[in-house]
Amino acid sequence: MSNITCIGLLTSGGDAPGMNAAIRAVTRAAIYNGWKVKGIYRGYEGLINNEIKDLSTESVSNTIQRGGTILKTARSKEFMTVEGRRKAYENMKAHGIDALIVIGGNGSLAGAQTFAHEFDLPCIGLPGTIDNDLYGTDSTIGYDTALNTILDCVDKIRDTATSHNRIFFIEVMGRDAGFLAQNSAIAAGAEAAIIPEDQTNVDQLAAFIERGIRKSKNSSIVIVSESQKDGSGGAMYYADRVKNEYPDFDVRVSILGHLQRGGVPTAYDRILSSRLGVAAIEALKDGQRNVMVGIKNNEIVYVPFNKAIKMDKPIDKELINVLQVLSI
Repeated sequence: MSNITCIGLLTSGGDAPGMNAAIRAVTRAAIYNGWKVKGIYRGYEGLINNEIKDLSTESVSNTIQRGGTILKTARSKEFMTVEGRRKAYENMKAHGIDALIVIGGNGSLAGAQTFAHEFDLPCIGLPGTIDNDLYGTDSTIGYDTALNTILDCVDKIRDTATSHNRIFFIEVMGRDAGFLAQNSAIAAGAEAAIIPEDQTNVDQLAAFIERGIRKSKNSSIVIVSESQKDGSGGAMYYADRVKNEYPDFDVRVSILGHLQRGGVPTAYDRILSSRLGVAAIEALKDGQRNVMVGIKNNEIVYVPFNKAIKMDKPIDKELINVLQVLSI
């Protein structure tokens, strides 16, 4: 768009490995095209509080390998109000920002959609979340790194599970999506994955105990998604059930928590972030607005905010079958 001369860039919501690679890509692609770049610190909260600084090529040097986000991130209750968004918009205009690029998850892109609608400004979203739960993209920034972090932890836990003949219930992140749990279970050779998309009832848990423990195995790993849509809870809930229903078994729980968000981004996440960052600038040049940049079948795609945010991303049911077949 010929009227764009300066873009604003922020990261919002939970941090994800690869965000810095995306910041670097957006900044350098914008400068390559002759645009100025303003970094907005601490997400929408920083936009409201005028925490805005110029970004240069040098500003993003030596950042592609770093986890977290150099722009910091925060959740903003004030941005949820009309008054807060008005203040954010006024700060944008005062800095000469013509368009906004937001790197974040579902809530961050929902905020961008509302902001863009209210003030008629171009907003582009990059899917930055380890949960991989945004519709329209095969992978989100940080998902691959988090998956490998989980795998490393589960491999270590497997050593002690085998040494002590224990059942370990390992809780991973994912919000309301089971992508991290299902795929880490396959990669780690776990015996089961309990995910929101395939709820485990009493009979299924009993079948797992019979198949995985009593017949052929002296230890078992069960990966549990942190959020269960039926309200049953995470790893502690299932571990307590086994303790009550099968008191002979030695059960332990490991909740991996926020270590899943940290660490050096994998090569895949660095490449993905770089491609999406460049594509975000290309989208603005082409006059697109209110879209998330994603990747499908290794091709860049542009997904309208309302689809990316509101539509549920389906898990491949074949993965559930693969794990079941290989866990005998």
